[in-house]
Amino acid sequence: MTDDTRSGVLVSIGELARRTGLAVRTIRFYCDEGILEAQRSTGGHRMFDADSATERLLLVRRLRTLGLGLDSITGVLHEQRSLAEAIAAESARLDVELRSMAWRRASLRAIETAAPAQRPVRLALLAAAQDGAAVHDCLVRFWRRILAPLSRAASDPWVCWNVPHPPADPSVDEVVAYAELAALVADPDVTSIVRQQYWRSRPELIRDAHALYVEVGDVMVDVVSLVTEGVRPHRGSELDRFVIAHAHARGERDTPRFREQMLIDATDTDHRIHRYWALTSQFLGTRVTIGQAHNWLYDALTSPTDLADEPVSQQAALPGEHRSGSDHEPENARRRAARRAELLRQIAVGPARREPESLVNAQKCR
Repeated sequence: MTDDTRSGVLVSIGELARRTGLAVRTIRFYCDEGILEAQRSTGGHRMFDADSATERLLLVRRLRTLGLGLDSITGVLHEQRSLAEAIAAESARLDVELRSMAWRRASLRAIETAAPAQRPVRLALLAAAQDGAAVHDCLVRFWRRILAPLSRAASDPWVCWNVPHPPADPSVDEVVAYAELAALVADPDVTSIVRQQYWRSRPELIRDAHALYVEVGDVMVDVVSLVTEGVRPHRGSELDRFVIAHAHARGERDTPRFREQMLIDATDTDHRIHRYWALTSQFLGTRVTIGQAHNWLYDALTSPTDLADEPVSQQAALPGEHRSGSDHEPENARRRAARRAELLRQIAVGPARREPESLVNAQKCR
C-alpha cells in the first residue's frame, strides 16, 4: 500500500474483520493472494489502512457474493480490467452454464418420460451427445469435412446458415432431435453418402471445387425460392445450370450421358439424408434447408423429360465456347446476383453469428 492511499489510521486484522464481517483467516488468505496489502507493526503484527482496506475487502465480498472468481476480482483490483468487463464476463459464463443445465434437465426428462423399453436406447443417445454446444461443434466439423477442400472463408457462411444452433432452453423433443443429429454425423457411412450427394459422382475429376461451389450456390438461391413458392420439381434453367456446373467442373458437356452419370450411385434417396434434414428443419423454422433444395434438383433430374428432346440452343457449351440462352441475359444475371446478395446478407445478420467451434468441444467429436 503506497503512502498516498493511506488514510493515516491503521487497524489490526481483528478490527478489520469486525468492520467487514470477514473471518480473520479469510483476510490472511487475501493477503497471501496479493488481494490486500498490509504493513507490519514493530511487534510483527499485520496492520491495515482502515478506510482503503475496508473498502477493498467490502468490494471483494460483494463480488464474491455475485459468484466472481478470485482471478477476476484480482484483475479488477489491480486495474487490469474494469468492473463492467468483469461483470460482463461472469454473465457470459453463467449463460453457458445455464444452457448446459437446461440441456441436462431436458435430457433427464427425456429419459424419464420414455417408455421403459426405450430408456436404454435414449440414455445411450443422450449420453453420447453430452450437451448442445458439443453437438453443434460436431455438426460444424461434419460439414467442413463434406465441403473440403474449400477454405474456411468460403464454407463458413454455408455452415452457419445450414447448421442449427441448440435451443437455449430445449424441450424434450428438441434435445432428442438434436442428439439424433449428432448420432447421424458420427456414422462414417453418412459422411460418405452426404459427400456423394453434394459433389456427385467422380469428384476426383473436379478441377476447381471453389468455382463449382459458387456456381451451385447461385443455383441453390433460385431453387430455394422455388421450394418456398411450392413449385414442383421440373426440368428447366435451374436444373440445367446445376448440371452444367458439374459438367464444366469435370471438363465435360451437359449431355444425356453425363446426366446418367450424375445418377450413378446417387445417394439422394438415402433415408439417413432425409432424416438429417427433417431433424434440422425442426430448428430452422420456415427457412428452406439446403437438403430440400438438393431434393428438388434430384427430383427434377429424374423427371421423364430427356435432354435430347430439348432444343440444341439450350444445351451447354464448354468454357470458352459461345452459348446462348436466357441464363446469360444481363437481367437474369442481375436478378440472381441480387438474390444471392440478399441471402448472404441474411446469413451475416442471422442467428448464427457466434464462432461455431471450440477447441474443447471439438475433441468430443472424434
